[in-house]
Amino acid sequence: MSWRETASLRHVDTLVVGGGQSALATAYFLRRWQVSYAVLDDQDAAGGAWQRAWPSLQLFSPAQWSSLPGWPMRGGEQHYPSRDEVVTYLREYEARYSVPVERPVRVTAVVAEPDGLRVQTDRGHWLARTVISATGSWRSPYLPSYPGQTSFRGRQMHSADYAGAQALQGLRVLVVGGGNSGAQIYAEVSRVNEATWVTLSPPSYLPDDVDGRVLFERATARWQAAQRGLPDPYPDNGLGHIVMVPPVRAARGRGVLHSVRPFVRFVDDGVIWEDGTHSPVDVVIWCTGFRPSLAHLTSLPIAQADGRIRLAGTRSVDEPRLWLVGYGEWTGYASATLIGVMRSARATAQEVVAYLDAPAAATT
Repeated sequence: MSWRETASLRHVDTLVVGGGQSALATAYFLRRWQVSYAVLDDQDAAGGAWQRAWPSLQLFSPAQWSSLPGWPMRGGEQHYPSRDEVVTYLREYEARYSVPVERPVRVTAVVAEPDGLRVQTDRGHWLARTVISATGSWRSPYLPSYPGQTSFRGRQMHSADYAGAQALQGLRVLVVGGGNSGAQIYAEVSRVNEATWVTLSPPSYLPDDVDGRVLFERATARWQAAQRGLPDPYPDNGLGHIVMVPPVRAARGRGVLHSVRPFVRFVDDGVIWEDGTHSPVDVVIWCTGFRPSLAHLTSLPIAQADGRIRLAGTRSVDEPRLWLVGYGEWTGYASATLIGVMRSARATAQEVVAYLDAPAAATT
């Protein structure tokens, strides 16, 4: 770096990249342990990726089981919050704990330097002794590839771009994906459209009186087993079950809650099924999940062939000044959920504090 670049750098002990639920949970513990830190968020307002979820989205866990550390979401054990209620909660949480967020700031690269990690942004550069990446996955939707897909003249969208069924009224829709997002979006779209739900295998439903709390309990059981060196009690992650929230139960009541196995290819006006039959389609909604949003870390030569970074817990093995929080099972059991991120956020903050407090000779 030139002397001008060095002089213009802003210095901080810990820089958190991302402004959603994982960043806020981590910030809570950094604040508790009096770390000098800042948060960079590329959104225009607080609320993280929830601001981009479809309007009718409803959590499948009650408010009390959908809260970040320190402050419960309003609603208790009986209320299942909506998307807008989650956004409001995250905004109030950020204000309650005076999280030092700068936005909108887009991080373009993280570069290793002898005395820290240089974080390059569209609003200047930082030099941080430690960096916590908490960017989630919303900016990296996954769309599978099918033969003939480029010839399909209809519309394709990911669940990240779905804005409600009314805009699709009267169209023939395929909803592809067997998770909770696929079930909820299909339940909504099937009320006003000719809709087909496509899943790899028959969906697995939780009993009506069981909600998302059981998924967190399973994640906790997996974590406890790992801590004790015991076999994983839920080797399939225990997370592939659909919660019977009211819209999904309503679809069942209408007699439409059933799925079909995947088509084999696209044609210009629809899809061809395994038996050779043809279905005309206007819109395909891909409810096929996301991949970690890690483009800002490609400047560090630490990614493996699959794009992931080797971790010990949430800490990078090859760049020990870097931690990753909230990217799902890869970075901690249930860490992509509101309540589930607390465990890995706390552990990350503890490791950061230990690193910052260690003698310089022990941290290089």
